[in-house]
Amino acid sequence: MSDSPVPALCPRFHRAVELIGKRWTGAILRVLQGGRVRFNVLAAAIPEMSDRMLSERLRELEGEAIITRLVIPETPVRVEYELTNKGRALDETFCAIARWAEAWSDQTVAAGPAVDQHQVDASPYAEPSGSSIA
Repeated sequence: MSDSPVPALCPRFHRAVELIGKRWTGAILRVLQGGRVRFNVLAAAIPEMSDRMLSERLRELEGEAIITRLVIPETPVRVEYELTNKGRALDETFCAIARWAEAWSDQTVAAGPAVDQHQVDASPYAEPSGSSIA
């Protein structure tokens, strides 16, 4: 056992982990890594999440400037969501988490829920350069 003092937890690190670690947030951000999408596409991509919870998480992410909400003035009005530069900066982090999960997660957990292939590209995570990490 070491006698060196345990470093204090960085408040910014703790806040960041708490934010992206909230239930469903990772799934939302993963879908948005594919580009701008409508609410109903997000909802279809994460069928276990209620619309109420999706709305709440989207508001939180918008409040943190991780995503932006775009209102397209058509009839009917269309609302879409996309990652901001701040949100895109998480791409490498999510790729690293995906690599870790692939290497260390139990296969029954890693498989996760079925996703409608017509709504979301469920291909493996891609590195920011566009190459697959799988």
